[in-house]
Amino acid sequence: MIGREMLARLIAQAAGEGADLVTLRAMVEEASEAGAARALERLGLSDTGAQDDIDELRELLGAWRAAKQSAWKAAVQWLVRAVLALLLLGIAVRLGAMELLR
Repeated sequence: MIGREMLARLIAQAAGEGADLVTLRAMVEEASEAGAARALERLGLSDTGAQDDIDELRELLGAWRAAKQSAWKAAVQWLVRAVLALLLLGIAVRLGAMELLR
């Protein structure tokens, strides 16, 4: 509420005396801070544990990205192994290695 009171005073000062550059900048700053506080409150991030929640979410997001990258890497490795195995099997068939098994 202090920010809103300050903004109201600045608006009253601007209306009474005219708005100079310093007053306009102060009004913009106070309005910005009030808007940011309102946005954080609407998101549920205005309490004291909000920073811990954000840190935990960042950790979780980092772990998700690492797991996703690891899964893609493993999938590509398995795909390359399968292609190489099929290539070796094709070479073996071409060279007649199947006759040796009979």
